Amino acid sequence: MTTTARLTADPASEDQHLKRELGFWHLTGISLGGVIGSGWLLAPMKVANAAGPAAVVSWAVGGLVLVLMSLVLVELGASVPLSGGLVRWPFHSSGRLVGTMAGWSIWIAYAINPPSEAAAMVQYLSLHVPRLHLYLTGASRLSTLGMLVCFAIMIVFVVVNWYGVRLFARVNLAFTIGKFAFPVLTAVALFASGFHAHNVTAHHGFAPFGYDPALTAITTSGVFFAYTGFQGPLDLAGEARNAKRDIPRAVVAALVLAIFVYIALQIAFIGAVPRLNQISGWHGVDTNSTFVDLAKALNLGWLFIVLQVGAVASPGGSSMVYTAESGRSVYAMGLNGLLPAMIARVHRGSGIPRRALVVNTLIGTVFLFTLQKWSNMVAVASALTLFGYSLSLVSEQAIKRRYPELMAGWVRGTRIIAPASFVFATELFYRSTWSHVRIAVLVLVSAAVLGYGWEWFNQKSGMRDLASGAWLVAYLIALAALSKLGNYGGMHLHAIPVPADSLLAALIGFAGYWFGLRGAARHLRVNEPLLEDLAALRKR
Repeated sequence: MTTTARLTADPASEDQHLKRELGFWHLTGISLGGVIGSGWLLAPMKVANAAGPAAVVSWAVGGLVLVLMSLVLVELGASVPLSGGLVRWPFHSSGRLVGTMAGWSIWIAYAINPPSEAAAMVQYLSLHVPRLHLYLTGASRLSTLGMLVCFAIMIVFVVVNWYGVRLFARVNLAFTIGKFAFPVLTAVALFASGFHAHNVTAHHGFAPFGYDPALTAITTSGVFFAYTGFQGPLDLAGEARNAKRDIPRAVVAALVLAIFVYIALQIAFIGAVPRLNQISGWHGVDTNSTFVDLAKALNLGWLFIVLQVGAVASPGGSSMVYTAESGRSVYAMGLNGLLPAMIARVHRGSGIPRRALVVNTLIGTVFLFTLQKWSNMVAVASALTLFGYSLSLVSEQAIKRRYPELMAGWVRGTRIIAPASFVFATELFYRSTWSHVRIAVLVLVSAAVLGYGWEWFNQKSGMRDLASGAWLVAYLIALAALSKLGNYGGMHLHAIPVPADSLLAALIGFAGYWFGLRGAARHLRVNEPLLEDLAALRKR
């Protein structure tokens, strides 16, 4: 028996200090608060530019994929409610190597989100304070002053999380109710101002560039980023009053609401664009424009003011949610020995992993001052989040096969949904384009070297655990090679024709999932049954 799953900190001891104070509405607010962020403010223009009216397909398909993934994840979250679950589940089910890469991908993605949302807020504020943002030819970015303001915004939301999960939940619920109204009001106002139906078929029909750009836009134009954030209740599962009942309902409700809102916004934007026939088609839509610009063009002064408020409230609320989630992720990594154990300690008075909040804010600050631009931060965060979600899909089936008595049974058919979602995720990862894939792979390789190296040095687990995760290394190599040689921003060799490249990506996805399950089964056979975490769950 190996000691792979033995934890540096005592999870039963630390988890008992987490306070179970979150109900259904709190969890729904957290999930919806994570979803409704800067995406609705910026993505519709970029998606319309890439796909024309077929942008509606981007939102529908992207939403469907996220719903399928969320069904698997909420079943796992309801069955094994652990704070920082997206980090801890792969670690327990598949071993250190897979757990390290899952943990670091989620951690870095979460750490990037608060500064990216803060950057969106500052970009809108720059309409009134131009010194906050530098609009350079082909290289616009935050100014030094703008980055300092972003840092100050991040600190505000750390303070909200610092004093307990109840304060965070109450503030976030109020925030979410308010900011949810902004995109709904925007869609209604644009429809009421006059819907130009001819825009739907102008310039070569509904899909002027074909449907492939609509699928590519899911990852490259902000659709996936806009939907991410639903996983908040999963990360806070250890603090839910009734996790098995409330987590699935909260996540699905939030995602369904978000899908309707985003599709309505996209349709409203398509119909509201003025003088489309006088510009160079949908490619002529300015991707740097916003709903604020559209409100000005339509002489909707009141909507201009509302959007200015929404441009602060929506990213701000999302940033607050991710600040809470990221603290739990670092907390989980500390428990699993992927970071120093002292980081995992929960503050007794507040029930909050305060040291984790501090560490995560420091990491987010590094990325803020390094990437300096909303689009750069979003691209990296989206690819890493997609990868992190995928590994928990494998965990759900691995745990279900080994410990069926633990499963909540709320979601039927995960045996089919999980592999299908993994393949969809592989397709989206491939379509993220080489420029984004290579950054994500670099982060993951660095995580494997640094994170697994730290873990092996402290635990001395040997090579058996490494073998259980070898499939993931092969999966990443195959995906990186396909991205480099494929048709989405690689070497432009067109060595793999369309649609053979997509079929090959699907094959890589199926193979990765199958070998992932085999590796997890091997790991679970030679390790104690998820040790203290699951033993504690059986006693509840």
